[in-house]
Amino acid sequence: MVAKKKALKSLKEGRPPLARPSRTMSRKASRTLINKHHQLDKQRRQAISKGDKFVEEAINTELQSLGGISVYQQASLQGQSSERGGDTSKLLLEWLPLSELKELGTKPRLLEVGALSTKNACSVSGVFESVHIDLNSQEPGILEQDFMDRPLPEHDSDRFDLISLSLVLNFTPDAALRGEMLKRTLAFLRDTHAATDLNTSYLFPSLFIVLPRSCLENSRYFTEERFNAIMSMLGYSGIRRKMTQKLAYSLWKRTGRPKIIQYSKREINPGRARNNFVITLQR
Repeated sequence: MVAKKKALKSLKEGRPPLARPSRTMSRKASRTLINKHHQLDKQRRQAISKGDKFVEEAINTELQSLGGISVYQQASLQGQSSERGGDTSKLLLEWLPLSELKELGTKPRLLEVGALSTKNACSVSGVFESVHIDLNSQEPGILEQDFMDRPLPEHDSDRFDLISLSLVLNFTPDAALRGEMLKRTLAFLRDTHAATDLNTSYLFPSLFIVLPRSCLENSRYFTEERFNAIMSMLGYSGIRRKMTQKLAYSLWKRTGRPKIIQYSKREINPGRARNNFVITLQR
């Protein structure tokens, strides 16, 4: 009998077991660990979707032997360290009119989802009133919280002018959940009229997204064109974009109401060497 597929309903289900971080890693070791972790996590999510508990537990054991999510985050933090130039928020600051923002009477509110540190470029810039959340907090200033479980704002003062999803969507365990996460950002952003109070209506409210470049250029099911189409359906318009050797950066402004149609998984780029990344949307 074929096991019934299990739908992933939270970000936590895509995360491996926790473990204590080990000693500081070399650059090569951290890169190797991150790549291995991603491979195992992909296999683990496939096992979960098939309801294969035996394989899931075996992969959990191997992930635990690597150090779990804490050591993965340690490796990611080393990749973001200043001497390695890996802080993705640096580019976001380059895209923003900092002098104009610093003259505002009210600091724009920033929600950083999947925050690894409170000492990245945006956090120490003095420009934002920042809120940091992550499933496994690494610092006292980071609230341990699943974005999908975060209570919806009741007042506009609880909403944000800018949300950062830097290397978050690719680690979200399910294609439909990635779509739901993007839809959910709309509830946490100020509306366009409120943003004009900051005299930055041309910029806010906005969403900063960082993905591995391979998600857009080497997927069987996804392309940059499809990503743009999904963002357009959600009411976002692209402001800035940049491709580096490994990463795809984009900044999106919320400009209209969402007009969502069902966006399903469909193979468009066959090939054994391609990955399975995709984002789907439901009405």
